Amino acid sequence: MTKKIALQGILFDKKSSFLQGPALAPPLIRKAYHSASANYFAENGMEILPEIWDDKGDFEVNDYFDIEKITLKNLESGAPLISLGGDHSISYQLLKAHYQRFGAVDILHIDAHADLYDHFEGDKFSHACPFARIMQDRLANRLVQIGIRTLSKHQLAQADKFGVEIIEMKDFDTKQQPAFQNPIYLSLDIDALDPAFAPGVSHHEPGGLSTRELIHIIQSIKVPIIGADIVEYNPKRDINDMTAMVSAKLMKEVAAKMLEMST
Repeated sequence: MTKKIALQGILFDKKSSFLQGPALAPPLIRKAYHSASANYFAENGMEILPEIWDDKGDFEVNDYFDIEKITLKNLESGAPLISLGGDHSISYQLLKAHYQRFGAVDILHIDAHADLYDHFEGDKFSHACPFARIMQDRLANRLVQIGIRTLSKHQLAQADKFGVEIIEMKDFDTKQQPAFQNPIYLSLDIDALDPAFAPGVSHHEPGGLSTRELIHIIQSIKVPIIGADIVEYNPKRDINDMTAMVSAKLMKEVAAKMLEMST
């Protein structure tokens, strides 16, 4: 089988504001993907076999700004790229690399948090700030956020400033999914899920999406996905590898949607 999707792990969580641990996630997501307790099939019937991956490996990152360079190199094959984090700060560097290859993109961001702070605890590159930097640098034409349930007044003002479309969790309806006309970049923070479904995250925010609702959002995408990240899984907080398995399931579903929309 021809390798069709690039995969990289970014072992970085130095911009986490509360707990560290997401740097440990990528190899554990891979392990869960290969678990004998499951199989390689996604729900659209595609078998997401190991042979489809152009796996670039995991990258230990000391300099935050090296993430852009690593990602740009791993985009050279032309295949869509899934990045496993790592904390959410990596998304800014990932999008800078994608911008160099694709120009400004549309982004679907699924998260409990808007991550729109201009700076957080004195750091403008905190994992609470990536989408402020992305919009400030005009790396995106459109940013749609789903699952948000922690909006502060500052982030609401930031959303208004940058024209961000926010579907708060209190208003979420599975029957009304955002429509895109252009290819998208998908940024998926595992804490978008209610902690009952994914306890292995640093920030437990009750009242989130179910795993089924999140899969439904992915399956409802009707345009190509040029790149994606799955971030903020913190193995230090996990229970019986539950969140690792959820992350691996979501990786398969994202890969299946990438393949589906490329055919």
